[in-house]
Amino acid sequence: MGPNRLRYRLVDSDQSWSARRRRHRSDWLARTFPDICDMHVVDLGGRLGTWHRSTVRPARVTVVNLEQPPAVVPEWAHVEQADACDLPPHLTKGSYDLVFSNSVLEHVGGHERRIRFAAAARSLADRHWVQTPYRYFPIEPHWIAPGMQFLPVRLRTAFARRWPLGHKPTRSHDAAIHQVLWTELLDRSQMRHYFPDSTMLVERVFGLPKSLIAVRTG
Repeated sequence: MGPNRLRYRLVDSDQSWSARRRRHRSDWLARTFPDICDMHVVDLGGRLGTWHRSTVRPARVTVVNLEQPPAVVPEWAHVEQADACDLPPHLTKGSYDLVFSNSVLEHVGGHERRIRFAAAARSLADRHWVQTPYRYFPIEPHWIAPGMQFLPVRLRTAFARRWPLGHKPTRSHDAAIHQVLWTELLDRSQMRHYFPDSTMLVERVFGLPKSLIAVRTG
């Protein structure tokens, strides 16, 4: 089996192991916020695909992402091209029931921007659900590579250029080091620092912490 096919079966397919984990997390979100179907949710750094695939869908979703908005947006959604660490006033003044973020905090670009991202998540609504992969899970989730997150930058960059299961395959040094430097997994102490008033949930796989979720229910 080739690497592209293997990644598809492990991560990208709707029937993949990762897809099953996403559905499990979606169900967990629904149990935590049982009235989510009536909520206006602001998704910081996400994509509409998350909500198309979700087992539950809010009444209204506002997605904030640096990417260009898609050409077609369903009537229940609104997409804003904006920086979640530096939100424009019309977004900070919006009325939201829940802030949601999935696997974004590790990509925002360093400690100072994580502080700003977390401040936005805490201020936009009384409730939030902010998930990020756990640094000490043995498999680095973006490259599906054992222990890659513990290597020096030089070795991670070389690894990213050659490892066939990466989320964005690249052969150039500049592209690889860009991906590596924009991916910084967090541990529990960091998450508690960014979300001091939140409950910290732990998603486990085979008994090992796989991701951390900062939750405030109101």
